[in-house]
Amino acid sequence: MTEGIEVVTDPDALMSVSRDQAPLAPGGTAAAFVRARSIVDVQRTLAFANEHRIPVVTRGAGTGLAGGANAVDGCIVLSVAAMDRILSIDAAGRTATVEPGVLNATLARAATERGLFYAPDPASREISTIGGNIATNAGGSCCLKYGVTGDHVAALAVVLADGTLIRTGATTRKNVAGLDLTRLVIGSEGTLAVVVEATLRLLRAPRPPATLVASFARLVDAGRAVLAMETVADLSLCEIMDRTTVTAVDRMTRMGLDTEAAALVVVQTDDADAAAAIDTCARACREAGAKDVMTTGDRDEGVQLLAARRAALPALEQLGRTLLDDIAVPKSALPAMLECIPVIAERHAVVIGTFGHAGDGNLHPTIVFARGDDDAARRAMLAFDDIVRAALAFGGTITGEHGVGSLKRDYLTAMIGEPERALMTRVKAAFDPRGILNPGKAI
Repeated sequence: MTEGIEVVTDPDALMSVSRDQAPLAPGGTAAAFVRARSIVDVQRTLAFANEHRIPVVTRGAGTGLAGGANAVDGCIVLSVAAMDRILSIDAAGRTATVEPGVLNATLARAATERGLFYAPDPASREISTIGGNIATNAGGSCCLKYGVTGDHVAALAVVLADGTLIRTGATTRKNVAGLDLTRLVIGSEGTLAVVVEATLRLLRAPRPPATLVASFARLVDAGRAVLAMETVADLSLCEIMDRTTVTAVDRMTRMGLDTEAAALVVVQTDDADAAAAIDTCARACREAGAKDVMTTGDRDEGVQLLAARRAALPALEQLGRTLLDDIAVPKSALPAMLECIPVIAERHAVVIGTFGHAGDGNLHPTIVFARGDDDAARRAMLAFDDIVRAALAFGGTITGEHGVGSLKRDYLTAMIGEPERALMTRVKAAFDPRGILNPGKAI
């Protein structure tokens, strides 16, 4: 396997590629790190690993938040980050074909240069890879109108556990030939195959958006406003931050945010008459109890206002160690879920900063606790557990966009059921008979 392939076994180097960004997610010690630079490198690595029954954990930029890229004992960590070429952009067909290591933002900028738009926009878009986005079916702020990563994947090239290269999907708009293998691979977190090429759908560049920022004295009122705006306007994004998050962001950025508010809601629309739509949203916010509402039709001002939301996680990370949750509830349950989280924080004596994509019910309650404090870490996990179980009680999901990884695998049966999980296990066995691909993760 090693001839012509970069293989690293130095323990310090292995340590640096053995975890993602989920500090409390289970992980192990890798035996080797392979940096693939071509499809052939991936094929040879997997064929070798399959023959010798060596676990393989595929890694892109390592920005995951659920332990999906964490090493398992004795594994090969297979990095595809160096496979980072945009292979082609078809402006007429509105598709881009890329290698898995291409950064989301790099593709977005390349599309923009051609008057096109790559919609999926995770907060990590400047540092996360397309391969990783596909592996977790990553979302982002624009999902409310434009959908998640999987909604923009036309076709894939993937390598199976035994080194076989297969191609799935089609660039045509319609395709019902056989089972939808593309959809199976999307969101499978590297447990079924390794993505080595993706053909993605691009859109026409959207119209300039109008933006609204509203502050609320009560979290429940912010939730009610989100529901009200959804009924009167076609929003392209709708984001929320609670007081803890706003205060942390203002401390880091000095933006002069309203740190007395219980919540800030940021909304955009790129409707044909965006100004009128955002005025309608402003009225809905005031009727829901907003204490202050600001609107703008200036694109640059809108970008600056969204910058506060994008700074949420880095700002909370400055306060201590963080455990980021990722739950989604039906939109009708959003106000109740928002009220529930502070109760959980008080119950376990932890700090929780909540932010997320309120428009689609996807929240990221982030538990902040002291570094090096085992009891604080224990209480953080208890709070994490309560948040997940509350989401399930509201008819929601244990993960909206970050994936199950190793962090949430113990909640999966409660989410999907025993027969469904058993079926997923059989599907994995069809792709990966020897079970070498990211064992112990996702399913």
